[in-house]
Amino acid sequence: MPHIQLKDHEKDGLLVRRRVFAGALLVLLLSAALVARMYFLQVVQFEQHSTLSENNRVHVQPIPPIRGLIYDRNGLIIADNRPSFSLTVTRERAKDWPEILDTLTEVLELSDEERALYDKRMKQGRRPFEPVPIQFELTEEQIGRIAVNQFRLPGVEVSARLVRHYPQGASYSHSVGYVGRINENELKKVDPVNYSGTHHIGKTGIERFYEDELHGTVGYEEVETNARGRILRVLKRTDPIAGMDIHLTIDSRLQAAAEAALAGRRGAVVAIQPQTGDVLAMVSEPGFDPNPFVTGIGFNAYKELRDSIDRPLFNRVLRGLYPPGSTIKPMVATAGLDAGVITPSTRVYDPGFYQLPGHSHKYRNWNRSGDGSVDLEWAIMRSNDTYFYDVAHRLGINRLHDYLSRFGIGQRVSLDMFEESAGLMPSKDWKRARYNQPWYPGETLILGIGQGYMQTTPLQLAQATTLMATRGKWIRPHLAKTVGDHTPVDSNPMPDIVLRDPKFWDYSRFGMEQVMHGPRGTAGKVGATAAYRMAGKSGTAQVVAIKQGEKYDRSKVQERHRDHALFIAYAPAADPQIVVAVMVENGESGSGVAAPVAKAVLDAWLLDDQGQLKAEYRDTPVIDPAAAPKSPAP
Repeated sequence: MPHIQLKDHEKDGLLVRRRVFAGALLVLLLSAALVARMYFLQVVQFEQHSTLSENNRVHVQPIPPIRGLIYDRNGLIIADNRPSFSLTVTRERAKDWPEILDTLTEVLELSDEERALYDKRMKQGRRPFEPVPIQFELTEEQIGRIAVNQFRLPGVEVSARLVRHYPQGASYSHSVGYVGRINENELKKVDPVNYSGTHHIGKTGIERFYEDELHGTVGYEEVETNARGRILRVLKRTDPIAGMDIHLTIDSRLQAAAEAALAGRRGAVVAIQPQTGDVLAMVSEPGFDPNPFVTGIGFNAYKELRDSIDRPLFNRVLRGLYPPGSTIKPMVATAGLDAGVITPSTRVYDPGFYQLPGHSHKYRNWNRSGDGSVDLEWAIMRSNDTYFYDVAHRLGINRLHDYLSRFGIGQRVSLDMFEESAGLMPSKDWKRARYNQPWYPGETLILGIGQGYMQTTPLQLAQATTLMATRGKWIRPHLAKTVGDHTPVDSNPMPDIVLRDPKFWDYSRFGMEQVMHGPRGTAGKVGATAAYRMAGKSGTAQVVAIKQGEKYDRSKVQERHRDHALFIAYAPAADPQIVVAVMVENGESGSGVAAPVAKAVLDAWLLDDQGQLKAEYRDTPVIDPAAAPKSPAP
């Protein structure tokens, strides 16, 4: 009978006990590790995970400040803010935002161009969880479509916000300017914290120059949200500080009068109050409606403005460069008197041209038959080129450059107009650097009548005329009268023009008065209809050169190649209250075209509703140079 081995219960029991012990030890170790991990997370890293949890629940949202308003000097609102419904997308909540844009394109029936604009706006840099506006000025139909399809559009919201609005339309497009969407380059230059939640910034004009003051200071809101990003409650709020309001120096009634006087012609008008430097009117025609630029102008609309032959986007007052023509002659006369190269009684014989000694070239007077023997008063009244050729020759380019620079020619003269061009007052050094050529005597002659290389803006002409009106008192022209509760201060004042004899001002000023009221004044027809004594000077600026010996024939010149018409004036003549500079592109005649525009602006400021001179301007004295002592002989 075979041997049968019995089961070893003692050995099996030992094996079971070992396995139980090993299992218990493993469980104990795992439990210890779990407890240690829980301790590490809940005790050691408590602050970190508490913050992460809080960040998932609590968000800080910026509250953009309300942009400051802009008024004219009489309180008429020029730039305000109005409510508008905008479409925004929060990228972090939208997750796959390109797909969301596809859905929006379908819901709103967008064009390819509009969809491309959405993509461009979504790619602009923004802070986390900051809504990105992709469309402004939503219609009621669009809002309804979005509401019906909201379940398909996570992260998409319709929000009401204030946007810039210009109720006066094109009237102040070049002076006040406009705001537009912040681009990538501008985001790099501004304070990203203060501009969080802000989508617009000043692009041109006053809106840009005083951007910091108009913008204000951003506020904040701490909000609690649920897992879907919906706001449950506001935990803390810091209110924003609204931007400062700006009151301009511009008078809306005078602005309208200047626009009406230009009557749709291409040109510029600047009016300045000489005692203060306040710019009373600033018109560049044609203008444009700035409102479409606020919310994003369409490509076709912008292309039409950009490519227009009339250049409505171009600010002629600040950036238009024109030879000043004969408008510069009173300043040249003043320079000649102060330098001692002429006296009021100095006479120059005018046969209709001027020749440098030893040269055969004839520099023509506009009056080809000549004016005979002319003195200073007659030369300004008749705008005699020959006389001023001679004055320029006597002065020389160095002194001519220095004197006219003191009048602001060739430099920026304004206080708060960043777009202003410096123009050009040429010199020997400038020509050598620019063309690597010497300066020729004939170039000095034509500078004496405001031609040649000299380039000025209408604002510079207005400022030079203001210096004539104030006898050299320098006050920079400015557009802002008050910013908030303070007045802008000139941190870089120009020195006053101090002449050897203050009476020199009177001789040049009286010549300007004779232009309007003298027996043969070039603008006598306009002066004869004035209800006050005014001083002025006409000028023409060549657009195309005329060959030696040829006459200007308007019938052979295209309209846009005809001479520009210029005119400067101030009134009343003995106690100036307003200065005006006018430029009419291709207007040809300063006295016939530009002078009536200047007079219309002067009338609008000096006359009452009945067309009578206002009481405060009546009975002003008339300058009489005969009563002044004669200047010393050179």
